[in-house]
Amino acid sequence: MSVDLGSGDWLEENRANWDERVALHVASPFYDRTRLRAGGSVLDPIAQAGIDRMFPDGLGGVRVLHLQCHFGSDTLSLVNLGAETIGIDFSRPAVEEARRMAGELGVADRARFIEANVYDARHRLPDPESFDLVFTTWGTIGWLPDVAEWARIIAWFLKPGGRLFFADGHPSAYVFEGDAGPGGMPAFAYPYVSTGPDIIDDPSDYADPEARLVNARTWEWMHPLGEVFAALRDAGLRVDHFDEHYELPWRMFPITVPKGDGMFGWPDRRWLPLGYELDASRPATSVVE
Repeated sequence: MSVDLGSGDWLEENRANWDERVALHVASPFYDRTRLRAGGSVLDPIAQAGIDRMFPDGLGGVRVLHLQCHFGSDTLSLVNLGAETIGIDFSRPAVEEARRMAGELGVADRARFIEANVYDARHRLPDPESFDLVFTTWGTIGWLPDVAEWARIIAWFLKPGGRLFFADGHPSAYVFEGDAGPGGMPAFAYPYVSTGPDIIDDPSDYADPEARLVNARTWEWMHPLGEVFAALRDAGLRVDHFDEHYELPWRMFPITVPKGDGMFGWPDRRWLPLGYELDASRPATSVVE
């Protein structure tokens, strides 16, 4: 099923869903911003370790593009760590809250937020080869129909020698859902390889278990690891680091339990990876179309 990357039901219904989530998330303890207000970071341990690995001397002077930034808590964490940032998100309420928070923190001169669909980013920010780091984590590409174009956009924005940090839920975990399996385990629900979107009606929200969304319909895509790696390679990027993780910064399945530092994982053995991360770089000699 082909889709228009710049418009269509998939984009409008997903946007309405995320617009509605903003107020819930701002009010939820899941997105506690106490450390952010104190000048610190709310990056999850996986993202923080990735930043420390890629930039051992810190983020001072590093220019960051944060794709699908939601209401900017991670973007502003990167600012508190020394970076200059631009965050992009397609939800107007999210961008408005990000801008408000940047003003509250007094960092609006180093944190700019743009309302845009990822696929329109090159039109809203016509500034190629201008970023040292593209950052995008947790619940991102599953909302996008075309990861090949996503990767080309990342490469277009990176300076030669620039880096990508990407982390997301593992596609091998996304084939399951709920707790209908043996012993409360998740049950198989979706194919690992699909030819189109899964159109899902689900009024629940991961950050507020009591919430029931009115805009409950979403369009989501499965992107196997091979597809993601091929997209990055074909865009001229080199994967420098890859790791799988058995903990996530949200409760993917009811059976997962708190593991500390805001992370959730399997209660006993490591059944299968829940997330993955990678670092990629644009070689200094590459040319991006």
